[in-house]
Amino acid sequence: MQNAHLAEESIQNKIELLGLTSEELRGWMSSLGEMPYRSRQVYQSIHRRRVTDFAGMTDLPKTLRNILEDHSVITRTQIQNVFVSSDGTRRYLLGLSDEREIETVFMPEEHRDTICISSQVGCPLACDFCMTGVVGLKRNMTAAEIVSQVVIVLNEVYGAGNPIPHRTNIVMMGMGEPLLNYDNVIKSIQIMTDQDGLVIVPRHITLSTAGVVPGIDRLAHEAIRPRLAISLTAATDELRNRLFPINRKYDLASLMDACRRFPLGERERLTFEYVMLDGVNDGDTDARLLVRLLSGLRAKVNIIPHNAAPELPYRSSPMKRILEFQKVLTDSRLPSFIRRPRGQDISAACGQLAARRTATA
Repeated sequence: MQNAHLAEESIQNKIELLGLTSEELRGWMSSLGEMPYRSRQVYQSIHRRRVTDFAGMTDLPKTLRNILEDHSVITRTQIQNVFVSSDGTRRYLLGLSDEREIETVFMPEEHRDTICISSQVGCPLACDFCMTGVVGLKRNMTAAEIVSQVVIVLNEVYGAGNPIPHRTNIVMMGMGEPLLNYDNVIKSIQIMTDQDGLVIVPRHITLSTAGVVPGIDRLAHEAIRPRLAISLTAATDELRNRLFPINRKYDLASLMDACRRFPLGERERLTFEYVMLDGVNDGDTDARLLVRLLSGLRAKVNIIPHNAAPELPYRSSPMKRILEFQKVLTDSRLPSFIRRPRGQDISAACGQLAARRTATA
């Protein structure tokens, strides 16, 4: 038992390579006396070929592989379970090095895959309609843990080293508030977009925030910037204070000001996510208030039917009401789209993630 504990402690003391940028990996391998080209080989093996064990790095000398094995691990994240929906969606229960668990969701489509990744273990925001808020915050995830979700899921679906047949989109809409784990999230984006690695185009990464205004302003100045989505769901402070406790700190006026300051590409729009809650925020008056709130912004609205859970006191608006709500937006020339629920039968839909060990809510 003591030997097992010592072995585990030894693993924990090793550096986790998935969380290093290419420059950091070059510096670390230089400290081991290795040439820069070796670090590029290792980086490409880990990220481009998605190799997760050193034995698979067959282009490296065995002596170097042994050195890497002695001083580092590629990732400590492990798949605990995979739940597969009738619509093809997969919910991954992933175990982290400290036995905490998080969830990642894979959504296949004909011409692209979307991976919904987590940024925190749990979430501190306690949004009234979201299951992750019921869990509460356990801790921030490291950059390595964030990136590992993409590598592990792609390997589980396609196999390590195999090419991806089409585009991969990343949405930071899983467990946690990304802008409250800012440094690790930005570092993970830098790693995922590296041209020697996964080569995910920045515009194919979407970061969703409940409205952390200082984080939005910081994000506006990043050299590599994902697309921004705002989880809105209410067009008045009175209602948003009830649904989003964070609104009491950053109200709608300050949030909209931050959105107006945010730089956009030539054809880019800010996305505003609006969860439809039956009898709460789904009336024509609510729709008109939303149009007024977003006036003057290059915006589009993702209308999301609420995904119910027994622990939550809400239900989704009927589709007839959702379509009527959308018509108000369309008539006002505010682009809107109804998001088709994915993975509801395995508790993988938006707002349902809570590190469940069962397949259904």
